Amino acid sequence: MGRHGHSALDARYFFRQRTTFNSLEVALERQVEGDLLLSDIGDGIPFRPGSFDACISISVLQWLFNAESSQTSSHRRLFRFFSTLYSALKRGGKAVLQFYPETEGQSATVMAEAKRAGFGGGIVIDYPESKKARKYYLCLVAGSTSSSTFSAPKGLTEQSERLTKRQKMEKKKQETRKEFITRKKELYRKRGKEGVPNDSKYSGRKRRDRF
Repeated sequence: MGRHGHSALDARYFFRQRTTFNSLEVALERQVEGDLLLSDIGDGIPFRPGSFDACISISVLQWLFNAESSQTSSHRRLFRFFSTLYSALKRGGKAVLQFYPETEGQSATVMAEAKRAGFGGGIVIDYPESKKARKYYLCLVAGSTSSSTFSAPKGLTEQSERLTKRQKMEKKKQETRKEFITRKKELYRKRGKEGVPNDSKYSGRKRRDRF
């Protein structure tokens, strides 16, 4: 989707939609999974109604503000995109679209056009106090009933990240040797590692020195 890529998925399908042929050539060379589609999201999402459970988009929405000709407008392209995306999602379907607005006005326009198409939700901002690390996420839900109960997640901040790291460190310090070994074994099993020893009452015990 757009110049960088767009993904829409459900339990069976994964699509990437792009507007440049060069991007598709790179994707074919790398043998990416899923089907590839060449189109402009400003013209809409070309899928049947209710086709998908969710949509993920990375660094795309801001390109809809670039009109290809004087006869097109960013408002029209945005509404066309959101209205067809709303149709392509199942009722209650979610969409998370990460984008880089040039101004606060663009963020407001994006949210307004999404709501006009029928979406509920809001914009989440990670690291709002940082110019370099700041990221915008448009979190949407399709359907009026679902949108009334949907609440967007809170954005990350430098302070919350520091607290999370500190909490992890404190938790590790409080772990006993046996708890640490048990946690590592569970992690290896989840990753599918073979040869992980079974747990026993001797797990984590210090062995006697042998002479």
